Amino acid sequence: MSSDLAIRVEDVSKAFAIYDKPHYRLLQQLFPNAGRSWHREFHALRNVSFDVHRGETVGIVGRNGSGKSTLLQIICGTLTPSAGSVQVHGRVAALLELGAGFNPEFSGRENVYLNATVLGLTRNEIDARFDAIAGFADIGEFMDQPVKSYSSGMYVRLAFAVAINVTPDILVVDEALAVGDEAFQRKCHARIERLRNDGATILFVSHAAGMVVELCNRAVLLDRGELLTLGSPRHVVSRYHKMLYAPEHRVDEIRARIRADSDVGVELASSDTEKESTDGSYFDPGLQSQSVLAYASLGAHIDDPHIETTGGQRVNVLCPGGEYIYAYRVRFERAAVGVRCGMLFKTTTGLELAGGVSAIVGEGIDLVAADSVVTVRFRFRCQLAPGAYFANAGVLGLEGETEQYLDRRIDAVMFRVLPKTDRLATGHVDLGVSAEVRLDEQEE
Repeated sequence: MSSDLAIRVEDVSKAFAIYDKPHYRLLQQLFPNAGRSWHREFHALRNVSFDVHRGETVGIVGRNGSGKSTLLQIICGTLTPSAGSVQVHGRVAALLELGAGFNPEFSGRENVYLNATVLGLTRNEIDARFDAIAGFADIGEFMDQPVKSYSSGMYVRLAFAVAINVTPDILVVDEALAVGDEAFQRKCHARIERLRNDGATILFVSHAAGMVVELCNRAVLLDRGELLTLGSPRHVVSRYHKMLYAPEHRVDEIRARIRADSDVGVELASSDTEKESTDGSYFDPGLQSQSVLAYASLGAHIDDPHIETTGGQRVNVLCPGGEYIYAYRVRFERAAVGVRCGMLFKTTTGLELAGGVSAIVGEGIDLVAADSVVTVRFRFRCQLAPGAYFANAGVLGLEGETEQYLDRRIDAVMFRVLPKTDRLATGHVDLGVSAEVRLDEQEE
């Protein structure tokens, strides 16, 4: 292996035997040449090849069941490939199934020594790092209690503390970090970032597209056990989302196009290929809301809700700080009075973040005649944190003396906000806060 390479994966395949009935497993052992197969094969990986260079951070993305975890286990040596080979150069710390090597009868202290020894540390090295491990785990007097008495949170804390303190050359992380409370997750991510800055090679699986784009040098897209494409994180994540949010009948078509693009090294021409605007935002045709809910119409119909740039180009992947327009049309089948229109942005969990209306109560359009069309345009600056969001659209009018929705669309538009590496704001919305920190006097 070249001294510049940390990991080389060559034509790796992995097949698992699937037995339809439990006793077929025994029959396969007793009569392997019976003229029939007692099992069928499930191919978790098929001819996967790629290299990871020293100091790189590489993200692996893909839908559930695509083979991501199987690949990481083969790289770490906990699974053997059915075909192909993997070469790994350097000490590896794996965060796959946290605590998988713990003995439940041993105390936390004893398991620290056991697990750290398995990860390659000597007794003297463990002695020197024990306080750091115990401090990171922060489980207090439970360190000397059997781990079978631990809560799941304490178990995870100790397992991560051991793995992260072996100072690995290569850190392999599955979705194991999606556990524990938010404070502990942040603590884990901060430690991983420090390892990355110190030059460690990091290979990780994540469904958080923003993290992949922000942290990784390259990314790999797996699907149905095949490597569809690898390259820049933005290139890979956009194609992952295109496939993830595509209608079921289009998945195979999009999958074939992604693989063909990767094979020839160019982007195939397509009527729905995303086009980037001048500010870096673009339209991803695969990013479609799957949860649209329409209210019963009371004589009005919302058409074509979308986001566009100030220059009129449709986009659904936005750049932080950019100015955009959320637009839709409303067709009126019958006359309406006191017409107001609105919009609302929400998180994927339904948290209402921000919105607006076209007029205050009592100051809407006095009368909209039947068969009229109203164009609605809300101009806004994207002050949202990186991530996925949904937009509502609604039109209100007076029915007698009561204001009601004449039509409303929940989750009408799905869009994403790209990461921004120099973002100082926290939370979902950037308030434009400026900070002043002054050292008034120095303590003696």
